[in-house]
Amino acid sequence: MPTPETFAAAAAKPALSFPAELLLRAQGGALGVRAAIFDVDGVLTDGRLYIGEQGEVFKAFHVLDGHGLKLLAQVGITPIIITGRDSAAVRRRVADLGLTEAYFGVADKLVLAGALLAERGMAWAELAVIGDDWPDLPLLARAGFACAPANAHAEARALAHHVTTARGGEGAAREFCDLLLLASGRYGALLQAQQGTLDQR
Repeated sequence: MPTPETFAAAAAKPALSFPAELLLRAQGGALGVRAAIFDVDGVLTDGRLYIGEQGEVFKAFHVLDGHGLKLLAQVGITPIIITGRDSAAVRRRVADLGLTEAYFGVADKLVLAGALLAERGMAWAELAVIGDDWPDLPLLARAGFACAPANAHAEARALAHHVTTARGGEGAAREFCDLLLLASGRYGALLQAQQGTLDQR
């Protein structure tokens, strides 16, 4: 059974890794990545819609993705949800994660993203985006770092700097978050902080 000492040694060198050139790209502009935009359907979910006989919509979310979003917020990278649909399920998930920025029923994601960047005095180079379909293409084409899930539409994958090994709704968003955290140099500290939590159990 691993001892606290062996766990500490492992935590000092994360098991997760990405190519150096990809990490360099994911660092963003001179100020680094300051915000990350997430689509919902096909990114935080597998893209399928379950519709009940009363018209209610059900969606499945992955816990790995949710924790990744919270980790980004902890290090000052603002997670922003922008989705073309509006549903009670997504609003509930956003609330459960404590996310402060979410925009629902957005017809033109480019207009909204441009306005959000202007409000923050941010450049596109300081923004990371993960999307899976045509409504996300304008953001993927402009973002400093663009990502698409493994099961994204071909046009989204073609614009992405990184296509995740995981599929949408199955950890793709967490892979995106982990990549950003590694590129920012904060992944190791978060992992070591988790080790401290484990030691207290």
